[in-house]
Amino acid sequence: MPSHLENAKAKANHWLNSNIDDVTKEQVRKLLASADQKLLIDSFYKDLEFGTGGLRGLMGVGSNCMNQYTIGAATQGLANYLKKSFSSKPIQVAIAYDSRNNSKFFAQITANIFSANGITVHLFTELRPTPLLSFAIRYLKCDSGIVITASHNPKEYNGYKAYWNEGAQLVPPHDKNVITEVNAITDFDQIKFTADPSKIKSISNAVEDAYYKEVIQRIPKKESIARQKNISLVYSSLHGAGITMVPECLKRLGFENVTVVEEQKNPDGNFPTIHSPNPEEQSAMEMALKKAKTVNAELVMATDPDTDRVGFGIKNDRGDFFLLNGNQGFSLMMWFILKNLKEKNDAYIAKTIVTSELVDDMARNLGVECYNTLTGFKYIAELMSELDGKKKFIAAGEESYGYMVGDFVRDKDAVSACAFFAAMAAAAKDEGKTLYDWLLQMYVENGLYKEGLINLVRTGADGEQQIKAMMEKFRNDPPQTLAGEKIERQLDYKISVEKNMANGKTSEILLPKSDVLQFYTDQGSKISVRPSGTEPKIKFYVSVKSNLNTAADFTSKEKLLDDKIKAIGKEIVG
Repeated sequence: MPSHLENAKAKANHWLNSNIDDVTKEQVRKLLASADQKLLIDSFYKDLEFGTGGLRGLMGVGSNCMNQYTIGAATQGLANYLKKSFSSKPIQVAIAYDSRNNSKFFAQITANIFSANGITVHLFTELRPTPLLSFAIRYLKCDSGIVITASHNPKEYNGYKAYWNEGAQLVPPHDKNVITEVNAITDFDQIKFTADPSKIKSISNAVEDAYYKEVIQRIPKKESIARQKNISLVYSSLHGAGITMVPECLKRLGFENVTVVEEQKNPDGNFPTIHSPNPEEQSAMEMALKKAKTVNAELVMATDPDTDRVGFGIKNDRGDFFLLNGNQGFSLMMWFILKNLKEKNDAYIAKTIVTSELVDDMARNLGVECYNTLTGFKYIAELMSELDGKKKFIAAGEESYGYMVGDFVRDKDAVSACAFFAAMAAAAKDEGKTLYDWLLQMYVENGLYKEGLINLVRTGADGEQQIKAMMEKFRNDPPQTLAGEKIERQLDYKISVEKNMANGKTSEILLPKSDVLQFYTDQGSKISVRPSGTEPKIKFYVSVKSNLNTAADFTSKEKLLDDKIKAIGKEIVG
């Protein structure tokens, strides 16, 4: 079997002998001549995989990187599948892009190839959030869509997310069928790079206006906004696409005191003021939190580059700001929405299997059904399609800072999430309370849940093998106890089997197969293990719980749960 180095050299030489531009050929020659064989291997040891959601990788030359040729192959493969799927009608696609380096260039390459294949392209001429792309697909009655983004990855990355006609990322059978077509592109001469400009159309502001109307009509307690329109809000786009829509959406809702973090306002793919444009990380939120203290804000919001994820900061009872994690944010939003839901018959919400089970308990207590899916909003969107016309979708979310309210968008939507949280802050203030008061009230009513996330990063070809080895170890030699709690159930989604550890009995997991393991303890803790689908990481999700009789007990109970999370994490990863 050829080594990674042999594969890399073979692919690099294939590129040199292909019809590519001279600049790229020179870069390939330098890689082949370099003493740094690891860089050559990482660039060429395999083809950048067109996964079930598209592409994501480091930008650069090579078959394993994001560049015009890997994007070209992906687009040509998708175009070929679209022509097979919709052979009897004109085909239309929508394309958007974020603030990352090369995003606009990659979007234009994508538009050129679609147009060269006789497909009409609706192109955003300026950067726009991912959720608007999802909305535009449905609004413009497109058959597919692409957004160029690597979401919250570091600046060296970019990506290519593919959508189908319902505005959701590709799901079976389309995902696998598109992959087959992409893999069939074995020569760059198969890619039609020469554009037909008559097929490329600019998307008008009407799409954006229609989106805002959909958001506004779903906000409960709008009368609170009218009374609390001067509530102080702070927003940062973290140099991303959110600046084009979030402030405008808040303005149209009626908020008049929104402070934008000026230092992070301008779109910039180098993200100069932050190490990583990920609102899950405290460091990315620091500038917004500092501004919030200065202006005595009630709520802090920051979105990632393509504006599908958002982080929130609120004040505790001492007036100090802290960040809600994704589970807390989603749970609090669901508590607000479900409590104000007037018609609950046939209503449902959805979440992913690694998201807090507080949401399940809360939905049960409030008389609304809660569905669980695999990680990824495409599975939530697939569920929505299955239940269209049968049940009424309300909202969905996941622990990784993704939220969606209403069915007009079929992906994570940080623009509408900012609108809802601002409305929540206004409604709480209208009651003489804060979002922190509401958070504690939610815990008293439903139980105190606390979650932790451990990420182990393993990059390159070696890292990929290390992550596989770790998953196999947990699968073949699972823990019997964690932090003194006995493991009662093990769920292996790769083989769709749930096992009772006490008696050995098994049952079938009725979800698609996925490389995920979950362990449940006798004290209600849940530990989930999965490789990231978009980053070189293996993720460990730890969830623990306790009762909370009064809000006064919150600090002490929270510390006990934090200590338990640390103990479990230490046993898992050492």
